[in-house]
Amino acid sequence: MREGILIGEGVVLDARPASFATRMLGALLDVLAIWVVLMLLLVVTSQSLDFIDPDFGPAIVIAVLALVMVVVPTTVETLTRGRSLGKLALGVRIVRDDGGPVRFRHAFLRALVGIGELWLTLGSVALVASLTNDKGKRLGDMAAGTYGIRVRGGKGTLAPLVMPPHLQSWAARADMRRLPDGLALASRQFLSRVNRLNPASRSRLGQDLAAQVERYVAPGPPPGTHPEAFLMAVLTERRDRDWTTARRAQDRAGEQAETLHRLPYSVPDPAR
Repeated sequence: MREGILIGEGVVLDARPASFATRMLGALLDVLAIWVVLMLLLVVTSQSLDFIDPDFGPAIVIAVLALVMVVVPTTVETLTRGRSLGKLALGVRIVRDDGGPVRFRHAFLRALVGIGELWLTLGSVALVASLTNDKGKRLGDMAAGTYGIRVRGGKGTLAPLVMPPHLQSWAARADMRRLPDGLALASRQFLSRVNRLNPASRSRLGQDLAAQVERYVAPGPPPGTHPEAFLMAVLTERRDRDWTTARRAQDRAGEQAETLHRLPYSVPDPAR
């Protein structure tokens, strides 16, 4: 079963957790970038100590470390909604458990816990936690209620739904119940990526989805109908029927609103 996020409306969003290797490589890039910033700040700080009371040296070093370990990661993740330099390069985004974008609180908790599990233990604690969690969460993610998902490239587009000509008359007469959101989404995504699937997997998945969808359609498709053509016909017809129903509801709402603005008992409105 594909990993995803189940939102309040009962729709499963395609948001697979990022793999452990991807997250680790992204983390290494982030650490490398932070080390470069840290070294630059320490060099500037060491040169500035000649003009500052030496007693303030430890405090300044601590402030620099806090800036690099907490302030910078928190600011970057908050402003980019969960995408640091390493995550951007590897196509990963940090999101809340419900799929929403991370806020300051989540980014701050992740950075704060990261002092112990990433910096003080050289990442060993985060490594063990990620390997033992099914979503690859480290302790900071567990505390903040977040995890990393794959968002490689731009926003994916779904292939258009087109009614197969030889199934148009059957679809117009068929009784089609509303499909469950998860099944409708799975069928839609399958049709959008059929050309990228292994032929054996494509055939098996198409037959499985068609068998599930057929439970909500009567009568069934004509004998010999290809599963992909059947799914395309059902989704296209359901879309057209839903659109027609929505238009009718909109027209009725407009008529009711017009009626409510009239005076009772057919008395003419003097304002008109």
